[in-house]
Amino acid sequence: MADLQAFTGPDGRRRCWWCAAAPELAAYHDAEWGFPVTDDRRLFEKICLEGFQSGLSWLTILRKREAFRRGFAGFGFERIARFGAKDVARLLGDAGIVRHRGKIESAINNARRARDLVGECGSLAAYLWRFEPPAASRPKRITAGVLRTLTTCPESVALSKDLKRRGWSFVGPTTMYALMQAVGMVNDHTEDCCIRAAVERARRALRRPGV
Repeated sequence: MADLQAFTGPDGRRRCWWCAAAPELAAYHDAEWGFPVTDDRRLFEKICLEGFQSGLSWLTILRKREAFRRGFAGFGFERIARFGAKDVARLLGDAGIVRHRGKIESAINNARRARDLVGECGSLAAYLWRFEPPAASRPKRITAGVLRTLTTCPESVALSKDLKRRGWSFVGPTTMYALMQAVGMVNDHTEDCCIRAAVERARRALRRPGV
């Protein structure tokens, strides 16, 4: 039990250690991280923000999320797919977001690819949830020590490979595993985290898209 290392919040409840660094992280941990997401707009936002996080901390991205939403039309990928050179220039001048040309252009490209995927699969959710890791493949217990080793899985590797084949960018296996954690395709809250049971209930109640 020594490696659980949970964080005890001001309310006396124990949480995953990583959310102790800032109140924004704790709020995100309690209300969003790990809860299943099947809304296409929210899924596309998560993909984009995970891509923008590359080389940065999630706290940095979280603090800029509202600016990202304003700059990227609420992450409606149908609208972003129509962005052009003027929009790239606008975003590069927006101090509220991460001003990285490659990542900005990647988000626009990925919006176009997402539009194609919806045409093929019916929804982005139906496509992504095909890659949910089977329960039998998951660790028997999620401790802090185990969680620190979970940076990819066979399904995140397969998802990354398939998206790249389809022309997506900034969708490496580690980024795709972080996506899976964020949108509830896996429950990586530690065993002694007060949110783990709620996430597990939500996952059990979920009707998988496309099923």
